[in-house]
Amino acid sequence: MERGEIDLAYNEENIQVLEGLEAVRKRPGMYIGSTSARGLHHLVYEIVDNSIDEALAGYCTRVDVTINADNSITVVDDGRGIPVGIHPKMEISTLDVVFTMLHAGGKFGEENGGYKVSGGLHGVGASVVNALSEWTDVEVHTGGKMYKQRYSRGEACGAVKECGETDKTGTIITFKPDKDIFEELDFDYDTLLTRLREQAFLNAGLTIALIDLRDNENENKELRYEGGIRSFVEYVNRNREALHDDVIYIEGRREKCTAEIALQYNDGYAENLVSFANNIHTGEGGTHETGFKTALTRVLNDYARKINALKDGDKNLSGEDVREGLTAIILVKVQEAQFEGQTKTKLGNSEVGTLISGILSDKLSAFLEENPKVGKTIIEKAMTANRAREAASRARELTRRKSALESTSLPGKLADCSERGIERTEIYIVEGDSAGGSAKQGRDRRFQAILPLWGKMLNVEKSRLDKVYGNDKLMPVITALGAGLGEEYDITKLRYGKVIIMADADVDGSHIRTLLLTFFFRFMRPLLEHGHVYIAQPPLYKVHRDKREIYAYDDKGLDAAIKEIGTGSAIQRYKGLGEMNPEQLWETTMNPETRTILQVELEDAVVADETFSILMGDKVEPRREFIEKNAKYVGNLDV
Repeated sequence: MERGEIDLAYNEENIQVLEGLEAVRKRPGMYIGSTSARGLHHLVYEIVDNSIDEALAGYCTRVDVTINADNSITVVDDGRGIPVGIHPKMEISTLDVVFTMLHAGGKFGEENGGYKVSGGLHGVGASVVNALSEWTDVEVHTGGKMYKQRYSRGEACGAVKECGETDKTGTIITFKPDKDIFEELDFDYDTLLTRLREQAFLNAGLTIALIDLRDNENENKELRYEGGIRSFVEYVNRNREALHDDVIYIEGRREKCTAEIALQYNDGYAENLVSFANNIHTGEGGTHETGFKTALTRVLNDYARKINALKDGDKNLSGEDVREGLTAIILVKVQEAQFEGQTKTKLGNSEVGTLISGILSDKLSAFLEENPKVGKTIIEKAMTANRAREAASRARELTRRKSALESTSLPGKLADCSERGIERTEIYIVEGDSAGGSAKQGRDRRFQAILPLWGKMLNVEKSRLDKVYGNDKLMPVITALGAGLGEEYDITKLRYGKVIIMADADVDGSHIRTLLLTFFFRFMRPLLEHGHVYIAQPPLYKVHRDKREIYAYDDKGLDAAIKEIGTGSAIQRYKGLGEMNPEQLWETTMNPETRTILQVELEDAVVADETFSILMGDKVEPRREFIEKNAKYVGNLDV
């Protein structure tokens, strides 16, 4: 909806209470997902999303987010200010209602002037942040007056105070996450910047600033994108070669729903479709994505036949063909959004799919007619993808006939485990035959399988699916995991619950890890999305004196080990996994009771896509910039 379109009263009557604030501190994971770094950053998103709701309603033009020196967070907006008068039902200040009662907010009473479209449905943001913070300070500018209130772990510290007059409107919220709740309290600048940049793209014309007052090198950023999701597509494609200069932009409206689509093709092979509903990233897709895919396939097939790229008797291009090299952003705003799926990030509104399909069919068809050069380029890209897909299909069938995918035949180098089912089983993908031999001898054969890798692996960032089938380095991985790949990937057929990459802590080992992760991301993404991929952490040092020995996994651990064992200790620096005997490898890296493994989490597909494109793509300059920026974070890497 356009900014300034609504001019309804926003006061105490608009705030409806569904239930009191209970159990948030006891079970924080129910409300913010976890008490890890992810949950910590989620607190910021909740407060910022409230400011974004004001922007969606047309009343907020700027949001400032500051990381203070003590790792508290301040969020300032120039919206209308949270109502502070006495709530008619609860008979306390409405500000206290918002911050101390769960499911209280402006998201429930649209018929009474609450938000028609908001970034959240449940009204839990401010109260949950307050409950999980050591303290929260709120300053409200509204109606020509300034008001202040302090809270401690969810409880109001006295009454809301009027503190003078003001000519501004808006809300200033500062909170300090509770050390008794969170595992860590250090906010990551880049994590916040990524989320705030996304919100700036989704809200054209809104200015969002990120300021870091801690003692570090982070630059203050001011984000504002007049182009909205068109700018978003340009940003995602900035490290790729676009096949047409201008981003194709389509918008439409139907009753209580608006939709925007921005798309551009590039010379890569990956599909990058990202969708949002009411500014919420719909990672599980939904009706808007289904409507988009169906209409895109239909429109491009019709156009291909119109220009005789497809002749009578030719098969239609598949959805996979027409989406190769596509970057697309879909943004819908729905008054009554219905979210489904395991993580409630799948849009279920049927009318949205109808709207998307209709506007894309009409407006993309018209665009192709008016821009035949762009249309021909897109069709040529899809036709090339179609030929590659057919080649991949032939290679897949040939591979199957050779008993590589769908029979009981497993890779010859695989040392399988005796147990079945993914509840306990795990496979170590190990760099080199030497380390593989030690791992095979040192493992627990009941639930641990070992697959050694050797030689140079294919960089799938520069390869289509047809190059993957038959590749002697990747096929053993595909066969061992048993779930297929690409469009045919079926995670229910996965043979192991944990897929653990175990490589040396040197440049070659890092390269192998990145190649494998790129392969999983491009062709087995559910493997990452469902948390099945891990990185083994072998020790870098062994400190020993007499019969006592301690393994250290980094330089800090080395210093602690030397201090514990004392002077005269010997230090062994492991250059590779092959230097450890089977017993050492089991004790340090494979024993579930003593090992350290890192789970690979796919928090943001857009960021992951960008990172893999930078690291493994053709452009050298973005890769150089990435390495220069991030080199300071790398430790214990032999050069």
